[in-house]
Amino acid sequence: MQLSLERIVKKVGTETWLHSLDISPRSGAVTVLLGATQAGKTSLMRIMAGLDVPTSGRVLVEGQDAVGMPVRERNVAMVYQQFINYPSFTVRDNIASPLRLRGEKNVTARVLELAEKLHIEVFLDRLPAELSGGQQQRVALARALAKGAPLMLLDEPLVNLDYKLREELRDELTALFASGNSTVIYATTEPGEALLLGGYTAVMDAGELLQYGPTAEVFHRPQSLRVARAFSDPPMNLIPASAESSGVRLAGWLELPVASSARLGERLTVGIRASALRVHPGDGLVHLPGHVELAEISGSDTYLHVSTAAGEMVAQLTGVHRFELREPTTLYVDPAQVYLFDSDGHLTHAPSMAGVH
Repeated sequence: MQLSLERIVKKVGTETWLHSLDISPRSGAVTVLLGATQAGKTSLMRIMAGLDVPTSGRVLVEGQDAVGMPVRERNVAMVYQQFINYPSFTVRDNIASPLRLRGEKNVTARVLELAEKLHIEVFLDRLPAELSGGQQQRVALARALAKGAPLMLLDEPLVNLDYKLREELRDELTALFASGNSTVIYATTEPGEALLLGGYTAVMDAGELLQYGPTAEVFHRPQSLRVARAFSDPPMNLIPASAESSGVRLAGWLELPVASSARLGERLTVGIRASALRVHPGDGLVHLPGHVELAEISGSDTYLHVSTAAGEMVAQLTGVHRFELREPTTLYVDPAQVYLFDSDGHLTHAPSMAGVH
């Protein structure tokens, strides 16, 4: 399905839920709507689905304005955070219902295939009320996938699942999306999920569409501080700086030899991703001395909070490491991994994307 939204605005009373935006999701690809709660993701998806009408603007489906078209006349599959299943149907019949409606053959085999991919094959003869919330969400996902609609809208569909299952299903869904022809819109608050799903990402904040493009490009070249904040987990280290003839000066004496087009003395913001910081010296690395404020372990990574002259910084270190509180330590960064934003918050310099896919 070729879907295109033009100058979409949504107002409710005196509040603007969506500011004027344009977006044309790629047909046959995944578009991730990334943003915090109340960024406008669900409001935008409801307009795409036809559940709401915009205050102004057009929703074009195959070039035809679909605003006002009844939902029942649209071939759309949608899965919410709050799962919706037919309570009197077994899991098997819930998944089979869209297959039977369109007269598909081999319904039994297709139901079993989807149930196995979503790890619910042992529940096929149960009713939804006999399942946990996470299991019911997987039933709703299977039914949406079975529908085979040209437009599939998934509003944080994995949020109610445990971490391990979420990781497994992300891989399964990525493969399923890649093998299908549907245009998939997938909303999430998690930058890591957007990166894993790939495709295209639309970064949203407070009802505004900030940036849209291939996921890797948006991540590696955020057009503004707002995008950089939204598309970083852990948050990007953002440090006040000023332009100097030799590069960029932080906190009076720390210098980074980063070429800048800014005027001498102009206020800048330096951005350093947590994964770009190290605790071991190396050739060409700039050192940032400080002391440990906190070391927290998450999964197989250690997040090290270090107080430096430039402010508190967070380093993401691979593996489990032990640090003592207030222990003197030094962070190291390659100047080639630094971002620069001007006084208006616009990106002026980013690391090279060479080798990024």
